[in-house]
Amino acid sequence: MSEPAPMFVFRLYVAGEAQNSVQARANLRALCQAYLPGRHQIEVLDVFREPARALEDAIFMTPTLIKLAPASVRRIVGTLSQTESVLLALGLEERLP
Repeated sequence: MSEPAPMFVFRLYVAGEAQNSVQARANLRALCQAYLPGRHQIEVLDVFREPARALEDAIFMTPTLIKLAPASVRRIVGTLSQTESVLLALGLEERLP
């Protein structure tokens, strides 16, 4: 019997409705739907509403994506528009077309 596929847990820090933040949210959702359907959880935190939480996670730029699970926490700063680079950074290179 094979192991169940791991659940990916992401935390995305954004700066309100800034264009880069809106773009990062949309790109992350599209990436998860295409490459991790039913296997992802996304938490979006606004640094303007939760500045203490951003400081706890050492967020100094937005948008910043943190992959919390599976193991090997990874961070990506930017709009997540370069799908191939994002997949590589998240350790999902086996999903590249």
